[in-house]
Amino acid sequence: MNKKQKKTLIRIFASTLLMAILLLLPLEGFARFGLFMIPYGIIGFDILKKAVRGILNKQVFDENFLMAVATIGAIILGEYTEGVAVMLFYQIGEFFQSYAVGKSRKNISDLMDIRPDYANVERNGTIERMDPDEVEIGSILLVRPGEKIPIDGKITEGSSTLDTSALTGESIPREVAEGSEVISGCINMTGVLRIRTTKEFGESTVSKILDLVENSSLKKSKSENFISRFARYYTPAVCCGALALAILPPVFSILFLNGEPGWGEWIYRALTFLVISCPCALVISIPLSFFAGIGGAGKEGILVKGSNYLETLSKTKYAVFDKTGTMTRGVFEVSVIHPCRMEEDALIEYAALAECYSSHPISQSLKRAYGKDIDSSRICDVEEIGGEGVTAKVDGRTVAAGNEKLMRRLGVSLEECSCAGTVVHVAVEGEYAGHILIADQLKPGAKEAVLDLHKSGIDNTVMLTGDSLAAAERTAELLGIKTVYGELLPADKVAKVEELLEQKKDKEKLVFVGDGINDAPVLSRADIGIAMGALGSDAAIEAADVVLMDDDPLKIAKAVRIARKCIRIVYENIYFAIGVKIICLILGAMGIANMWLAIFADVGVMVIAVLNAVRALFVKNL
Repeated sequence: MNKKQKKTLIRIFASTLLMAILLLLPLEGFARFGLFMIPYGIIGFDILKKAVRGILNKQVFDENFLMAVATIGAIILGEYTEGVAVMLFYQIGEFFQSYAVGKSRKNISDLMDIRPDYANVERNGTIERMDPDEVEIGSILLVRPGEKIPIDGKITEGSSTLDTSALTGESIPREVAEGSEVISGCINMTGVLRIRTTKEFGESTVSKILDLVENSSLKKSKSENFISRFARYYTPAVCCGALALAILPPVFSILFLNGEPGWGEWIYRALTFLVISCPCALVISIPLSFFAGIGGAGKEGILVKGSNYLETLSKTKYAVFDKTGTMTRGVFEVSVIHPCRMEEDALIEYAALAECYSSHPISQSLKRAYGKDIDSSRICDVEEIGGEGVTAKVDGRTVAAGNEKLMRRLGVSLEECSCAGTVVHVAVEGEYAGHILIADQLKPGAKEAVLDLHKSGIDNTVMLTGDSLAAAERTAELLGIKTVYGELLPADKVAKVEELLEQKKDKEKLVFVGDGINDAPVLSRADIGIAMGALGSDAAIEAADVVLMDDDPLKIAKAVRIARKCIRIVYENIYFAIGVKIICLILGAMGIANMWLAIFADVGVMVIAVLNAVRALFVKNL
């Protein structure tokens, strides 16, 4: 609770106490009027001030003007209690709204707190504290435990663990060491790091994220735009309606019925009508719902660029995925070992030793699978055959490791592998020893992510990849993705998305999930582009509409559920607020509803709508 909110709360308590005391006292005439003006002034002076300022600025018709007219009118009619009560309950509603906005804003500001205040730059053996904006590319930064990494870079010295929760929502620290790429906004937890900057501060990850968050409010949803336009015309209309209600019935009674005009009664009805018609519940709760939704998503490491994207995301019916780097790790590892006439460990050992001098990614995968130091004294007569493999002598035995072409060249009869991936065949002393399958590995949670989407009613799942069709089909089968297209160039991916966009219904939306680097054209073309693997990726932040900061596929379905919850709350508030107001307006015009019911129709509805909007913040267990 901030200072302003505390002052408002004190004013609410003070005016409530004074009004309760005055109601117990036998007051009449001017004394009653004068004493009731004290709580009225305490609770309502800022509203009256805003109303006057609006009139002077030619922006007359707003909620402050409605409250001022309604309460002053009630006081003129001698309804002092109701005049004070309307202002009091309106301020209570405003307090709840302010508190709710503050709570939502805190989630955003927690994310905004990732901005570093300074950078420790090492120059000629001395440390100089500088503004991050002034640090040049290639500078050496010293980051001590407890400090934020100010600019993206590469560790040149030291090892540590990094707290990335402000960026990713992930509480598990990330281990880093010499050679690791690090991004701005992370907090160094344990060791001292020296980092060579690879970007200027303005181009670093933290700057792009902050810019994204700061500008998210500019991209309003259709619901927000509608409410803004609605309020612009609605408030003058109800003011004219209240004026007509106060004047026309008495005039009609005088001219045509020869009866009493009843000015006091009709003016009271008009004032009640004004209080009821105040659009606060809609004008406040709808933007607040989207604000809370974006804040709640941000807390979970899901950055949404605007409320319009939340609205679109809620209508998702098609989910299209890239493969490598999105649903798979993009790192090739040994997945299956099929030995023949020897143990698995022996087969891996022969293959790793034979391939030890090669820098090819496949060779690196074999060496990682072997997991031991290579004794080069055991290896000699190494020959690398381009496009086929390697031959070498290991412990005096001739070993060949490579593809089918190499086996055929050597006249070795091999066994086919039914699994999709890269197969390394191994022969020892001219006899087939077995084969090793090397394949891209699924990301943790990728299979569960697709299943979660299916449970959420998104049955149309598609995979687009530049990999071979066989590898793509294998991955899609493992993930549970229904349709797959392989061997696609970037332009082909765009064409496929175009086809899918033509197939779907107008109200159905298509989401494309990519790594944000190679898939920028498709991310831009889809109804919603979601960037996976976005931690440190400039292209992802710029091309996508939604950015998942922790590379977690499970966040895809969660983002959809957050969007749906937010939109559901928005429509709940719209139907509830309009429904209650229509009923109360009719009752007010008929003279059935008094000022106390009007207070509920305005302030009560606003408080309920605001509290409902705050629910969009709570998304952890979705």
